[in-house]
Amino acid sequence: MASQPSNAAVTDGAAHVAPTVVKIVIAGGFAVGKTTFIGSISDIDPLNTEAAMTEHSVGVDDAGGITERKTHTTVAMDFGRIALPGSLWLYLFGTPGQDRFLFMWDDLVRGAIGAVVLVDTERLDQCFPAVDYFEGRSIPFIVAVNCFDGVARHQLDDVREALGLSAGVPLIYTDARERAATKQALIAVVQLAMERLK
Repeated sequence: MASQPSNAAVTDGAAHVAPTVVKIVIAGGFAVGKTTFIGSISDIDPLNTEAAMTEHSVGVDDAGGITERKTHTTVAMDFGRIALPGSLWLYLFGTPGQDRFLFMWDDLVRGAIGAVVLVDTERLDQCFPAVDYFEGRSIPFIVAVNCFDGVARHQLDDVREALGLSAGVPLIYTDARERAATKQALIAVVQLAMERLK
C-alpha cells in the first residue's frame, strides 16, 4: 500500500511548502503616501480601492498643498505582497486615511504583527488618530516621516516631541516613492515585533 503524501504538496518532484504569511499595516492621515508606499515595494500589482474625489470632499479632505493635485483617494484599503526567501510572504494592508473610515481599522489590523504610521510633518495632526489607535491596542508600530520631494523639513527629535511619542517607538525618515526606503521601514517594524516577542 502506498504511503500517504505529507502536508507539503509535491510538484515535479520538488516539495512545495505553503508560505508563512506575516501581516503589516500601513496607516496614517489622508494623502500621506500609504498607497505610494505599498506600490513602491509590492511584488504584485497592488490592489487599490480608490475612488475619484468629488466636490463633496472640498473642505473635508485636506491634503495641505497637494489637495488640488490629488484626484483619487483610498476608500477601503490598499493591499500589496512581498515574497521573501524561505517561503515567507509579507502582506501589506494600507488603511484609508480619513477619520470617517476608522470603523474599518479593526478588521484591517486583525492579525498584524505591527504597523508603519506614515507622517507628513506639514500636517502632523492627521496622524494622531493612527498613533492613538496602535498605542491603545498595544500593537507594535513605528513612525516614518515621509520626506516629500526627498526633503526632511524637521528634525526627528522635534517630531517625537510634537507627537508625544515614547522613547520605545522607533521614529525614522522614509520616502514612500523609494523601494529601499520603504524596505528599511518594514525591516524596522519586523525587528520591533520580534523584540516584543522576547
